[in-house]
Amino acid sequence: MSIQNSLGGIPVVVEGRKPSQKLHWQRRAFQYGVLLLLVLVPVTGLFRIDPIQGAFVVLGRQIWFSDFSIVFGFWAIMACLLAMLYSLMGTVFCGWACPQNTLSEWANNLTFKLLGKRAEVSLDGSPMQLSQIKNKPLNWLVLIALSAGVAAAVALIPLFYFYEPFLIWKFVTFQHDSGLAPSLHWIYTIFFLVILVDITMIRHFMCRFMCVYKVWQHTFKTKQTLHIAYDESRASECEKCNYCVTSCFLAIDPRKTDLYDTCINCGECVTACDNLHARKGEGDSLLRFAMGERKSAGAVEFKTNMSDLFSRVTWSFPILLLGLGMFVWGLWSYERYHMSAYRADIAQGGQILDYRISLANKLYEPTRLHVEVEGLSDEQYTLATKEVDFQTAGRINVELKISPGLAKGLYPVLVRVTSEDGWQDSFRLQHFSAGTI
Repeated sequence: MSIQNSLGGIPVVVEGRKPSQKLHWQRRAFQYGVLLLLVLVPVTGLFRIDPIQGAFVVLGRQIWFSDFSIVFGFWAIMACLLAMLYSLMGTVFCGWACPQNTLSEWANNLTFKLLGKRAEVSLDGSPMQLSQIKNKPLNWLVLIALSAGVAAAVALIPLFYFYEPFLIWKFVTFQHDSGLAPSLHWIYTIFFLVILVDITMIRHFMCRFMCVYKVWQHTFKTKQTLHIAYDESRASECEKCNYCVTSCFLAIDPRKTDLYDTCINCGECVTACDNLHARKGEGDSLLRFAMGERKSAGAVEFKTNMSDLFSRVTWSFPILLLGLGMFVWGLWSYERYHMSAYRADIAQGGQILDYRISLANKLYEPTRLHVEVEGLSDEQYTLATKEVDFQTAGRINVELKISPGLAKGLYPVLVRVTSEDGWQDSFRLQHFSAGTI
């Protein structure tokens, strides 16, 4: 009994919650992951633009307008996903994925660290409030150098969508290559200056006044769309410290968000409020992500809100499935080669003897095509070459010249093209000979 009394006298200490930056670092990882994805998309061949061939490239394949299933399927998928994102998640793209906001946040944090927490960039003409301790030439030099370095690196990302990585490396190392446009250095300079001005002066003003995504929110966003909600039932627990307001880099009060405001669903205010209550050993954050108004009705009303929300995007699911099916079918039935034949329109002695066979390889892989002519003997025509080698995707023309010594009449000529991987196609020409000249 004495042992039990002794143990019972030991005070039990329950350790409160510790402040956590988990949501903050999850968002940071997602933001930088999006920047990495922007590079990997063209590098892996998932999507890019070939400026030389003038074609879109998807999964290493040139996409022509004749590839209707792929083109229509791709845009149907993108349109449906955007509509769903607008309706369901609202501005979460802005706070978690938008490269503009990622760079703006980085520039803000760097400015605050080097020049003071009140060194705010403003386009209304008001001067920056610099910290006297940090207002030093070295800090300004570091800020300018890092901003220019980041702008220089980010300006390379658009180039990956037009050139392969080895060409970008040659451009960066100042090596000459015929595959690079002569004016590329001017194009890169424009990208660099635009990004530099953006991260040094414009920053989040882009979101407020120039962002197309925010404009679309006026069409799709409702009270049911994901947003930051304030638990008014626990308003007595609010410290009125404005900690949530100071944590918002868009300078809005998350306790008074409206349907159309500048909130980007970043969740920094949620983390700030939650950490404040954790230090005080109290409950959870008064702010949280929510869909619909969560009042005393609880789960019943929230369920109703979710039903209304998902009913708004139900129409897009059939179109999404149709687009996905067409896209997959287009890739599965994709034709790597294309051929056609036509008159060269070069009149010789009143008749046309020259024809042009146009061959195209739409994959960025080497291949060889074999050309045959049927309907004429070997002495009655001249073919520029019977084997066409492609080192990569492109188009090559083969000249076909028919002898002027044919007797008068109409000659059906069949041009047949085969590949080493089993593909074949043919094109029929009707050649009229006026007789010996």
